[in-house]
Amino acid sequence: MGITADQLRQRLEQALEATVEVDDESHLHAGHAGAKDGGRHFRVRVKSRKFAGLSTLGRHRLVYDAVSDWMKKEIHALAIDAALADD
Repeated sequence: MGITADQLRQRLEQALEATVEVDDESHLHAGHAGAKDGGRHFRVRVKSRKFAGLSTLGRHRLVYDAVSDWMKKEIHALAIDAALADD
């Protein structure tokens, strides 16, 4: 079970028309309850023009919406750095 960092990157790039970097930090959480069930821990850095005018919470909501079907199953934890893309 679980998705790869590349699958997550591709999903976010397409959904948010973004540049995305993904780190799989699952190895740092070995033995954690979510890790036992196969859920992965990721850290993402997302830059998108779709974030224009949004608060940090609004930006995070867009990211979570893009992967909502993976949350709590394939993804146990998702740390997000969401910034407005440079022109």
